[in-house]
Amino acid sequence: MVVPCKPAFMRIGGSPMAMPAYNEEATIERILGMVLAQDCVLEVVVVDDSSTDTTAVILQKISKSDPRVRVLCHARNQGKGAAIRTAISAATGPIVVIQDADLEYDPAEYPHLIAPILSNKADAVFGSRFIGSGAHRVLYFWHAMGNRLLTLLSNMATNLNMTDMEACHKAFRRELVQSIEIEENRFGFEPEIVAKTAFLGARIYEVAISYHGRTYAEGKKIGWRDGISALRCIAKYGIWRRFFPKQPGGL
Repeated sequence: MVVPCKPAFMRIGGSPMAMPAYNEEATIERILGMVLAQDCVLEVVVVDDSSTDTTAVILQKISKSDPRVRVLCHARNQGKGAAIRTAISAATGPIVVIQDADLEYDPAEYPHLIAPILSNKADAVFGSRFIGSGAHRVLYFWHAMGNRLLTLLSNMATNLNMTDMEACHKAFRRELVQSIEIEENRFGFEPEIVAKTAFLGARIYEVAISYHGRTYAEGKKIGWRDGISALRCIAKYGIWRRFFPKQPGGL
């Protein structure tokens, strides 16, 4: 989703938010209501990744009632990374914020997330569920352990000291994120964007965010195969590409 924000943004044209959506009929209307309720939001670009439920219908209804909402649609399901790639390419404002279409991340935290960029201290800001004192739903132990392991390996590859590489909430200067070629179509987007942002020499900050995770029964989609894919992406973008830059038509 691409969402522009208002406080300092009003003078420079607003900032965008990128929201991927796939089969989120149970949450899409509520999350968009929460997003649009934020004073800073001037535009939202939602990419429906060929949903098979009524997500697209709900999105069209909302876009007709609120001109801030733009809906883009994929003809076939491609994955979260592909949806974010489409949304980012449509961004026009100075700051791009990524927001999932479920209710796991709170839009009320946008001002906190973008503050380091607004104060010209950061080029990218990543949310962390493992620092600060925000509310966190207690869920899966092995997910938490897997996340910490992936973050550790990502840090070793990029020489960063992040605490939560996999968190959804991320904000970027638009010119920075649009200069990055996003290649991963699924959840590999997270380690890819972290590595590529780091190797561009961008100023990266991390801020505490709350987390209201959902269960698989409630629609959670990421699984162990995505963890294996994340390992591949850390090796590919954090190590291989560092020493062997991509060639046309190459890896």
